[in-house]
Amino acid sequence: MKIMPTCSVCNQKIDQCCTEKIDNDLICHLCLYNESKPYKIYPIGFIENDTDLGQHFEFNRKSNNNSKSSISKINLFKSQKPFLFKLEDEKWITVVFYFHIQRPIVSTFPRGLDGKKVGVFASRTPFRPSRLGISEVELIKVEGTTLYVKNLDAFNGSPVLDIKIGSKSLI
Repeated sequence: MKIMPTCSVCNQKIDQCCTEKIDNDLICHLCLYNESKPYKIYPIGFIENDTDLGQHFEFNRKSNNNSKSSISKINLFKSQKPFLFKLEDEKWITVVFYFHIQRPIVSTFPRGLDGKKVGVFASRTPFRPSRLGISEVELIKVEGTTLYVKNLDAFNGSPVLDIKIGSKSLI
């Protein structure tokens, strides 16, 4: 017989797939997200780079990372080709992606950049309830459906959900 965990907020028995671990407590999706239902979002491609969990935190501590490893590829599906029209004319793009590597969330912690104690929404941590990441990056080049970008703040294998012009391009 399978033992069902209990939500630390409502004390209801819950299926493990419908929980998040926050501050070492299991919280059910109903308590965390109210009555909201999940949205169906499909990736348009995937990120390819050398960034793993440990490198991510080292990357964020450096304010000016210009090394070769700061170049990432965004491999879009071939079906996305029509949407790339004139993208190569832009210098900055914003990449929306999904944090596919998840670990327990800590609501407050010392921020890696300056050590200030902050909450998740006052940081760039990938360990957040929404699991959405947004990063404004420099577009180096476009080859077919592969975009080469500089300083993308995402893990290797992250699903890309959307791309739009960067706010720096509008200045």
